[in-house]
Amino acid sequence: MTKNDLVEAVALKAPAWTKKNVEHAVNSIFDSLSLALKNNERIEIRGLGSFRVKDRKARVGRNPKTGDEVKIPERRVPVFTVGKELKARVDRLNPEV
Repeated sequence: MTKNDLVEAVALKAPAWTKKNVEHAVNSIFDSLSLALKNNERIEIRGLGSFRVKDRKARVGRNPKTGDEVKIPERRVPVFTVGKELKARVDRLNPEV
């Protein structure tokens, strides 16, 4: 699903909203999530899961083509942990959820 697909799906469920308003709402949500992660905040959405930022240490890797060592700098990466309800829906353990 792309962001445009998400906008379309929400617009179908909210006929009172214009597609432009739905797109603005979706973009605002994504911007808020990005800003919170940038500020090292944890985000928890009940029924979906949680997002957090994880620090990865610098390390030495290898170029698979040449075998040469490559220094990989430390960095921060977003991590998503799936929630119990979403996991059950995907696994179809509890289709009513």
